[in-house]
Amino acid sequence: MSGYTGTLKTLTRRLEEQKSRILDRTGVREKVWALSESLEERATGLLSRYGVPVEKFQELVDRLDETAIALTSRYGALLLRLSLGLTFVWFGALKVVESSPVGDLVANTVYWFRPEVFVPFLGYWEIVVGLGLLTGKALRTTLTFFLLQMAGTFLVLVIKPDVAFQDGNPLLLTTEGEFVIKNLILISGGLVVGSTIETRRQRRESRLGEQMTSSDRSLVA
Repeated sequence: MSGYTGTLKTLTRRLEEQKSRILDRTGVREKVWALSESLEERATGLLSRYGVPVEKFQELVDRLDETAIALTSRYGALLLRLSLGLTFVWFGALKVVESSPVGDLVANTVYWFRPEVFVPFLGYWEIVVGLGLLTGKALRTTLTFFLLQMAGTFLVLVIKPDVAFQDGNPLLLTTEGEFVIKNLILISGGLVVGSTIETRRQRRESRLGEQMTSSDRSLVA
């Protein structure tokens, strides 16, 4: 506890020192703004020197920006879901064939289960989650299993703090601690994937719309 308090005080002091240095630099914002304007003027002058119309160049940059954002909006969530699925299948397969580098960590954390049974079981669990993410089928169930598995990884911080933290200091992570904490990113990714699922009401309305469209086509035929 004393080590944690000392580290916290050190971080606080450093933040205060950094804050003081920033406040002492009068006119920083104005200088940054002036530098930005200077760079923009130089870029405009360079384009004009080589006969490139500034307006057309700006229009091209705008189009590239819009295209990049459109591609991200269209495919970002899909790629996230597929990458999560691939990761889970891969990690799960390693546990099943007893080649996972975290197999011992899992076994020592949930020590009340037989490791030769639980580690492969967890591997199959991850493979099922991964396949669900890859196929996009039954995402509600898949993400429920996903979140349960992710929540379980944080048991390391509670049951094995000596493995997760250096000298028992929660601010200083070990390799295993970093491995666990990075799961916050995976959880956030899973939540983003979950945000793409249609609500039950939306799904009913979509089906109703399809039925009405089919009925209208039948009448026309």
